[in-house]
Amino acid sequence: MEQIGMRRKIYIFVMKALMMVSAALTCALVGFLMIYVLWKGLPNVTVRLLFTKPSYLSGQIGILPDILNTLYIMIAALVIVIPLGAGAAVYLTEYAGNKKLVAVIEYAAETLSGIPSIIYGLVGMLFFCQFLNMQTSLLAGALTLVIMNLPTVMRTTQESLKTVPQSYREGAFGLGAGKWRTIRTVVLPGCIDGVITGCILSAGRILGESAALLFTAGFAHALNGFFTGLRSSGATLTVALYVYAKEQGEFGVAFAIAAILMILTLLINLLATSVAKYFKRRRSL
Repeated sequence: MEQIGMRRKIYIFVMKALMMVSAALTCALVGFLMIYVLWKGLPNVTVRLLFTKPSYLSGQIGILPDILNTLYIMIAALVIVIPLGAGAAVYLTEYAGNKKLVAVIEYAAETLSGIPSIIYGLVGMLFFCQFLNMQTSLLAGALTLVIMNLPTVMRTTQESLKTVPQSYREGAFGLGAGKWRTIRTVVLPGCIDGVITGCILSAGRILGESAALLFTAGFAHALNGFFTGLRSSGATLTVALYVYAKEQGEFGVAFAIAAILMILTLLINLLATSVAKYFKRRRSL
C-alpha cells in the first residue's frame, strides 16, 4: 500500500510539473511575440503614418484609408451578423420543436466554424463578387465575414440562452407573459453578458481576418466615405500589412500595422472581459 501511495504521489507531482511547464512555455511564447512585435512596430507608428493617405508620386506612406476600411467593413459585418446570429439562436433554443433539425443545424454551424478562411474567400469571390456582380468591394468582403462569423455568434448566444434557468421562463408564463415577452424581458436580460461577449469577440475575429479579404475586398488604398467605400475596393489593416511586407518590402510599416492590430485586439479582449464582468455583477445584485 505504501508503494502504491508513493507511485501515486510521484505521478501527481510529475503531472503538475508538466502542466506548469506547459503553462510557462505558453505564457513565454505569447509574451515574446507581443514584446517583439511592439518593440519593432511602435517606433514606426507616427502621426503622419496614421493620419495621411499614401501618395505613390511622392513616395509617402499612410494607413488612414486602411484604418477607415477596417472600420467600415467591421461595422457592415456586425450590423448584419449580430441580428442574424442572435435571432437564429433564439429561434433554435426557444421556438424550434424539432430537436433533430436543431441538432443538424448546430452540427452544420460547428462545421462551418472549422472551415479555413481561405475557402470562405474563394466562395465569397465566386458568389458575391462574380455571381452577384458586386465586383471586388468592401461589401463583398463584409458579407463573406458575415458567413464566417455567423456560427460563432449563433453558438455563443445559444450557450448563453441555455444558462438561463427554466424556472425563470415558467415563472414568467405563470404571471401571464407570452412567449416573446418572456424572451425579451426575462431570458435575454439574463444572458446578455454572454451575448455581448460573443459579439465583441466576433469583432476581434473580423479585425484580424485577412485571407478571405484578399479575394473579396481587394488591395486599394483609396480614401472614401462609408457608403462609397463599401461599393469600392479597399485594403483593411491586415491586408495592408500583407501588401507592405510581401509586395513592397516596407517591413517597418508592416510592423507598425502589426503593433496597431495587436493593441486593438488586446483592447477588444479586455472590453469583452469587462462587459461580461459588468453584466454578471449587475445580474447578481
